[in-house]
Amino acid sequence: MKKEIAKLQYITQQTDTLSHVQAAQKACEAGCNWVQLRVKDTPEAEVQAIALKVKAICALYGATFILNDHVAVAKAVHADGVHLGKEDMSPKEARKILGKDAIIGGTANTFEDVQRLAKAGVDYIGAGPFRFTTTKKKLSPVLGAQGYTTLMANCYEQNIDTPIVAIGGIVAEDMSIIRQTGVYGVAVSSVITHHQAPAQVVETIQTTFDSSKV
Repeated sequence: MKKEIAKLQYITQQTDTLSHVQAAQKACEAGCNWVQLRVKDTPEAEVQAIALKVKAICALYGATFILNDHVAVAKAVHADGVHLGKEDMSPKEARKILGKDAIIGGTANTFEDVQRLAKAGVDYIGAGPFRFTTTKKKLSPVLGAQGYTTLMANCYEQNIDTPIVAIGGIVAEDMSIIRQTGVYGVAVSSVITHHQAPAQVVETIQTTFDSSKV
């Protein structure tokens, strides 16, 4: 059975003091119920070893475990799903490999990207960036609040109801304005990874989007 798409999605980030595994632990302890493991430029065997540890943490806290990009590893470790970038495997191919119950998300920057992903049958779309962020090397043009508002209006006009999740440089103070654009939820990294009291951030985000009527 496919899990529900969370309105708060945490993406792991390795720092000088935290590993991906420790970052996932911190997020889950803070109340996140969705963790995407994003490991770049790392051998697949090492990604799989990290994935198994993060999956165990997610299982302990009842969190959904998503793996960025590595479809074969996701299948091997029985992840709940994958998130695919614009240069990764196609959603349809990933679906063939992972099956109908896997969650498959995709990255979008334009409405054309959203149309393509919706047609491909993804379960959610991470659209961004909201603002400049250093966590991604190849950054697409910044959308900002107005960009999301326009994107959501276009989705409404075209009857696209795939959940749209805002991503990219988002901080706690942005939640209200992002919520007003009509997006389904947010995906964050640094705002939780680097916060001394991450549970407060999680509560702020969840309170904002739990009242959503989307």
